[in-house]
Amino acid sequence: MQIPFWKMHGAANDFILVDDRSLTFPAGDAAWLARIMSRRTGVGSEGTILIQPAQAGGHFRMRFFNPDGSEVEMCGNGARCVARLAHEIGAAPATMQFETVAGPIGAEMQGDRVLLHMTEPKDWRMNMTLDVDGKGVACHFVNSGVPHAVVPVKDLAAVRVQELGSTIRYHRDFAPKGTNANFIQITGSDSLRVRTYERGVEAETLACGTGIVASGLIAGRLGLVKPPVRITAASGDVLEVNYTPTADGATRVTLLGPAVHVFRGTLDYP
Repeated sequence: MQIPFWKMHGAANDFILVDDRSLTFPAGDAAWLARIMSRRTGVGSEGTILIQPAQAGGHFRMRFFNPDGSEVEMCGNGARCVARLAHEIGAAPATMQFETVAGPIGAEMQGDRVLLHMTEPKDWRMNMTLDVDGKGVACHFVNSGVPHAVVPVKDLAAVRVQELGSTIRYHRDFAPKGTNANFIQITGSDSLRVRTYERGVEAETLACGTGIVASGLIAGRLGLVKPPVRITAASGDVLEVNYTPTADGATRVTLLGPAVHVFRGTLDYP
């Protein structure tokens, strides 16, 4: 079976996207999914995204698979890419709503950028202290579509993201599902920089949309920044997180950033 696909990226977070409104994509074959996302032996990506028929009143359903073949709730950078592609292939209008495991997402086309209306943040856990190799690490947590730990630091460049991020990702305080790990450095009253260790990728990535959202939310709740927050990813791209602060968190959360085409191709499924 030959499967047409699009390669896209959002702030250098890259994806394989497939129009699966016919529901013929072999989504249950995790080993094959991992092979096509491999950097050395496949197309190479940090996720595979399917456009499927809506099930609950949206314009379409988004399904997201990590490079290990596992399915997860949401991906912010991927959601911008899938929104742009869905609009271009006629699956959704310029202002749309689509379904994810995390909940409904709204999107608006703004040229080659996309504004996402995110799900409500939940499961806030502020001012945690993680025991990491006998030392305490100040950490905060929020689910911005998927779980994210956020660690403020003074020198972002000095953070050993692979080592510390992996430890936090598998830390017992986040068992059994684990968490993504973000390290942030405040750069102004409305700006910060972030580096992210992504669960499922099991490495630092150049950008993580839900991680960028979580970082902006946590920094705001700590009183370190005020929205809208301009957040620079490891890729150098600047994304904007906006929200309305509330007594117990935040509401009306949006993420504005790029969604870029790279190339088109065909996958061969045995």
